[in-house]
Amino acid sequence: MSSITAIVSDFGGVLTSPLLDAFKGFQAESGIPLEALGTAIGAIWERDGAHPLFELETGRVTEAAFLEALSAELTTQLGREVSMDGFGRHYLDSLHPNTEFIEYMRALRGRGYRMAICTNNVREWEQLWRAKLPVDEIFDVVVDSARVGVRKPDREIYAITIQRLGVEPAAALLVDDIELNCDAAREFGMSAVWFRENQQAIADIEAALTT
Repeated sequence: MSSITAIVSDFGGVLTSPLLDAFKGFQAESGIPLEALGTAIGAIWERDGAHPLFELETGRVTEAAFLEALSAELTTQLGREVSMDGFGRHYLDSLHPNTEFIEYMRALRGRGYRMAICTNNVREWEQLWRAKLPVDEIFDVVVDSARVGVRKPDREIYAITIQRLGVEPAAALLVDDIELNCDAAREFGMSAVWFRENQQAIADIEAALTT
């Protein structure tokens, strides 16, 4: 039997609809191309020497400062006034609960597994994203990058998560929609399932729990 006693789930793209769908929804509503967003973030990174999204997700910059810098860069690039005010709410409004997978997580808790969320997220969005699913009913631990000051795939966030769960790395399995995060978890000593869609992920988790 498997030695896994704890399940660690990502939030966006696993417990919700795909992140790309939310970005596409924002693009359609705002008229700002996704390519322009990427270019603007890259320009800020080159100018400031720090990736602005990583700074946001570790709580080193506020959402307001991040959006102000992004608005200014997009205004320059697109040659028209751009305001990113309200981006977080619009983005999260386009993310929908992945009900099937959430209920599978609930079932795993019922089977006795310790349950955690480990998410790269934004401090100011916490109430919005937590309102999308029954966090406290299912998960014993929530590790939010913006609260702990480190983000996936940094090994420190995995160390924080398993410490709060009270298990060893080998006893924990990460489910994440980003392959790099899964690779880092395995390097840390955890098991991992790269989430692409519900049935694939559930089958892979069950295989990991029974071998």
